[in-house]
Amino acid sequence: MKNTLFILLSLLVLASCKKDQLLTDADAKLDFSTDSVLFDTVFTQVGSTTKLFRIYNNHSQPMTISNIHLLQGSSSQFRLNVDGVSGTSINNVEILGGDSLYAFVQVTVNPNQASPLLIVDQVVFETNGNTQSVYLTAIGRDVYLHKPDHFPTNGLPPYSIISCNATWTNDKPHLIFGFAVVDSGCTLTMMPGTQVYLHKNAVLWVYAYGSLQVLGDHANNQEVTFEGDRLEPEYKEIPGQWGYIWLMNGSLNNKIDWAKIKNGAIGLKVGDNSQNYSRPSLNISNTIIKNQKAAAIYALGAQIYGYNNVFANCGQFVAALFGGSFRFEQCTFANYWDSNPNNATGSATTAARATPAIQLTNYNIDYTGTTYVNPLDSAYFRNCIVTGDIADELAIDSTTAVAANCHYFFQNCIIKTGLNVTNGAHYNTISQNINPVFKDVGKNDYNLTPTSPINNGDPTLYIPLDLNTNFRDTPDIGAYEYIP
Repeated sequence: MKNTLFILLSLLVLASCKKDQLLTDADAKLDFSTDSVLFDTVFTQVGSTTKLFRIYNNHSQPMTISNIHLLQGSSSQFRLNVDGVSGTSINNVEILGGDSLYAFVQVTVNPNQASPLLIVDQVVFETNGNTQSVYLTAIGRDVYLHKPDHFPTNGLPPYSIISCNATWTNDKPHLIFGFAVVDSGCTLTMMPGTQVYLHKNAVLWVYAYGSLQVLGDHANNQEVTFEGDRLEPEYKEIPGQWGYIWLMNGSLNNKIDWAKIKNGAIGLKVGDNSQNYSRPSLNISNTIIKNQKAAAIYALGAQIYGYNNVFANCGQFVAALFGGSFRFEQCTFANYWDSNPNNATGSATTAARATPAIQLTNYNIDYTGTTYVNPLDSAYFRNCIVTGDIADELAIDSTTAVAANCHYFFQNCIIKTGLNVTNGAHYNTISQNINPVFKDVGKNDYNLTPTSPINNGDPTLYIPLDLNTNFRDTPDIGAYEYIP
């Protein structure tokens, strides 16, 4: 009897030891209540705030987190406390099977203009040879913050709605997370000097029957600016840091004047494949859109009039025009994507661009393979430069069934192309494959130089001032007039 009791007790002890044995499997990972923590307080003075998240062990056995640390170490502006232990690095934290721990993170911010817009770091967890991170983001300046407060379940992205008929000024920047929506029947007006920063994948969305009015001014550098929210020097010219500005079908009388839009995925997405609303309309002038991962302008059945614009340095097109009505005058379309540093290390882009600077079509194919026909009612280019660093920077494509609905004309333009530009139905006074001799394409400087072709624009076009506000006499081709 004693032997039997001893054996039973031994088995219970062994079972208990096995149950409590530390889990060291390299495939076993932690779970977290969130993968990122945003400190979204808008600071008006030196301020400190605390956020928490939970660390879960969803396995049956205990685990030891060998190290928890802030990636930036002692230089971090964040402070960390896990399970009552504070420090920038915490070792050997045990978490029982099926249990969780609280992690508290605190940050102190002095919101002056010398502060970075965003303060970022990571809490790094090292467990069984695995490394996992929770990302930390704090707002380092006093800003107007637009972050999602609507979380639909019907496939729409998380979004916030901008106050109807709002006017944004230059008193402090606007920072967008997620989708910020100009609602139907509302107008968003941006006054001279307004600064708009967009977080990763963020979108400014102008809904049907809404309108965007960007009213910049060249005087005193009061252009309206759109860019990513990472302002460190190494991010200054990096594409793809945010999403796009979307003027959807049905948006009305949109206007962009004296703006700079850079470093997104798409600068302006104008229109969509919806047939529920009329074509969106846009007047764009005196504006630079550059360093976009895909395109400066991506238009789907839109109506656009533009003059004195530079569209430059994009991963695919600088202008992809999939049906609609377009008129561009005194504009520069230049794509030297492979000639610019496009990553944080400063090395040149390795992926060669195969797409032209301008794509004109009367249809488009979406990600599902569905073809949408959008008649190209007119695409008129006068005194424009179309050039870049591949052999052919202009592509004209139409579906066979609707080829008659693809109307385009180029007047007094410089075009790098292998197309037949002697066809009088589509071209007149074209300088084919002539080097415009820009000042410095590597720095996105598309001013003309003493060796540029000059005085060969159509003189009947009267846009008196160029993008530098220099007076045009006999106009040069492109957004800039050469001034000796």
